[in-house]
Amino acid sequence: MNYDIKNLPERTSKPREKGFTMVMDKGLSVREAEDLIETCGDYIDIIKLGWATSYVTNNLDKKLDFYKNAGIPCYLGGTLFEAFVIRDQFDDYRKVLDKYNLEHAEVSDGSISLDHNKKCEYIKALSKQVTVLSEVGSKDAADIIPPYMWIELMQKELDAGAWKVIGEAREGGNVGLFRSTGEVRSGLVQEILTKIPMEKILWEAPKKEQQVWFIKLLGANVNLGNIAPNEVIPLETIRLGLRGDTFDHFLNLDK
Repeated sequence: MNYDIKNLPERTSKPREKGFTMVMDKGLSVREAEDLIETCGDYIDIIKLGWATSYVTNNLDKKLDFYKNAGIPCYLGGTLFEAFVIRDQFDDYRKVLDKYNLEHAEVSDGSISLDHNKKCEYIKALSKQVTVLSEVGSKDAADIIPPYMWIELMQKELDAGAWKVIGEAREGGNVGLFRSTGEVRSGLVQEILTKIPMEKILWEAPKKEQQVWFIKLLGANVNLGNIAPNEVIPLETIRLGLRGDTFDHFLNLDK
């Protein structure tokens, strides 16, 4: 930090098990990636190349190598996994992970209908090759999954070998964990937390209001994902109570 301020919440340090910030790269150039890491690499724990953008991204090798050399893991969006699976190309997907020396992968079923036992088989298989993040929730706003089912799905995917489970929200923050207006399904989140440990969940929360809600509920070291590159530093100030939205939340005038 550039100077001292008293009474700030304590942040976990990298490599973190909680307090994660997952950033979505939707097609940054290598130069933009370099600027991103120079500016706020200390606050980024993992980067996702959104949905199937890696398929059409120029200089993909170079960008992935840059992130790796910067010490920041990178993985390909779950929609790409689904695109391979729906075409019966799971083995080809695994070859892509090897080709680019990726150490993480996302398993999801937000865009396809996939038997959950089969999804867990994919998680189990991939977990022998890479570290798996699995996503729970549909990209269809009309598909409302009851809380008990979220819990059951998350637990089964963790048991199958997922390192963390992701609460679906898309980059718009208007499905899954959230209503179409972007409002958090608060009862759903709190019920999930009665059974699934906080550090095992990565909540997709692309909007500032959603980030604030989770930080006020779970503290500065909640795992948050689908963060836009230009929102990494603003998010860190929210985590630390250095933005109006959480300014009073962490302030302890007795110290």
